[in-house]
Amino acid sequence: MEHALPGQTRGLHPVRGALPAEAAGWGVAAMAAEQRRELGRLSALAVYRRVAGRGRMERRRRGAPLPAGRKRAKARPRRDRAGGGGSEPETPPQQPPPAALPSRVELPAEAPVELRPGAAAAGPDAKPRGGPAAMPGGPRQAGGDGGGVSELLRRLARLEDSRQRAAELFRWLLAPVAPAEFLGRHWERAPLLVRRGDPGYYAGLFSTADFDAALRRGEVHFGTHLDVTSYAEGMRETHNPSGRALPAVVWDFYQNGCSLRLLCPQAFSPTVWHFLSILQEQFGSMAGANTYLTPPNTQGFAPHYDDIEAFVLQLEGKKHWRVYSPRTDAEVLPQFSSANLTQAELGEPVLETVLEAGDLLYFPRGFIHQGNCLPDAHSLHITVSSYQRNSWGDFLEKLLPAALQMALEEDVEFRRGLPMDYLRYMGVANSDTVDARRTAFVEKVQSLIKKLVDYAPIDAAVDQRAKSFLHDCLPPVLTQSEKVQSVYGFPARWQDGGPCNVDILITKDTEVRLLRHGIVRLCNEESGVMLYYTTENSRVYHKEEPKFFELDPEYTDSIEFLLSSYPNHVSVDNLPCETLEEKISLATLLFEKGILITKKPLAQV
Repeated sequence: MEHALPGQTRGLHPVRGALPAEAAGWGVAAMAAEQRRELGRLSALAVYRRVAGRGRMERRRRGAPLPAGRKRAKARPRRDRAGGGGSEPETPPQQPPPAALPSRVELPAEAPVELRPGAAAAGPDAKPRGGPAAMPGGPRQAGGDGGGVSELLRRLARLEDSRQRAAELFRWLLAPVAPAEFLGRHWERAPLLVRRGDPGYYAGLFSTADFDAALRRGEVHFGTHLDVTSYAEGMRETHNPSGRALPAVVWDFYQNGCSLRLLCPQAFSPTVWHFLSILQEQFGSMAGANTYLTPPNTQGFAPHYDDIEAFVLQLEGKKHWRVYSPRTDAEVLPQFSSANLTQAELGEPVLETVLEAGDLLYFPRGFIHQGNCLPDAHSLHITVSSYQRNSWGDFLEKLLPAALQMALEEDVEFRRGLPMDYLRYMGVANSDTVDARRTAFVEKVQSLIKKLVDYAPIDAAVDQRAKSFLHDCLPPVLTQSEKVQSVYGFPARWQDGGPCNVDILITKDTEVRLLRHGIVRLCNEESGVMLYYTTENSRVYHKEEPKFFELDPEYTDSIEFLLSSYPNHVSVDNLPCETLEEKISLATLLFEKGILITKKPLAQV
């Protein structure tokens, strides 16, 4: 599984017809080429290769940080003064070339996990080699009360607290493994294989029919939403034409042995959107997804490792997977994804298995993996990912510059000049010199670094991380009852020559609450107190700028009161503002932004 958007070239008309029976054992792409030579016709894949050549395509790192440009307008608080606007994401940078081959190392001592005593084997195709655990699960034992994902989401909608919804969805995702066991034994440590024996466990989440429907709606574009890839004889290629991904061209690529990667299924599937929008609150980090449709007897991607925690959900068919431990200490929980690797760079897999519909495979960032289809079945899986650039180091990148700035402003010791002669005894050229001045210089640096901790604005740095997370978030999906109690269900309309039901009549007795616990964040910034929120985000990653408005500081207590009261409703009169007018003004603004819902609908249709 990769998370890249390679370059684009052009492909043309498709070729039709089934492959002959003697193709068994051949690569599908090779057999299709032979058929084209016999028939004298061209496929989109053939035209692509004629135009673009057979060069290896560079992979592109998924989810690279995008410019956080913003618009800001003050709000005190009143309507039509919110920040944010539309902007197209920039292209993430290319991966650097691979470094020299490192030697193979073992994982940290806590990483290997043995099979549980009495656990059922994962099948004759599973070959654990001393790391991950395979966990059995019966058809309904794992799936709860049945009914597939749609029924699961309906059941979760009956929970009032969005934090509880997220925890229950996470529990369902891992079942029958308990979340505490997973977090203690596998998270960031070792792969986990869950065999369920229940092909319908993920029913309704996403399917090849959903894939086809998205193509037919004409909203999918090559490169932006869809990658066409192949991997044969150690070479990874990407075959993206330009423009719209028309069904005739896409399915011709697939028929000729190419894998199809849909990069943003939540933009085309309300169910995937709903699923991820709940799960992101559990992680406190963006929950993204890609879907992968692979023809029988093919492989779409080279071996590689990713910079995300990966949950592979097998939706249809089956796929053969091999997972390898990180090869060096530097590849354990890496900050960035790897370039494409060759088979010669890999050791023995710690897990080799065939995933079937309903199964789950988790592996941490840094674990090398590759998947290929067997001759007798296609594969459709969705990879749910999280925790990209969400480490302590990433947090310190926010914290330390802010701490240094505060120290420079408040402590004269950080503003004193360096010794005039320090260049004479410091630096690499002088590193072996025994000099008391060198010792004093190093001790001074160490003392300033220790002193820097006292100036570290830890909570403010956390808020800045949270602000970035809210920009990453999917907008919430409302239940039917939430919709009628929110601005999204408000019955304003044009009727009899004019608008009616326009006024939002919030009074001191109106009972309100936050729509979700995790949809807002207060941030103290140089220009003022900002309230960031997710309700107006796009389903496409960073298609919109961050959404926020400025609050007068006296309103921060009311936001904190709403957060602490969640999921209970509170009357507007109880908001800790100075006047009733301010209470109603704040509640009206938050309602108009979709942040607040009322206990009872404000107006009836």
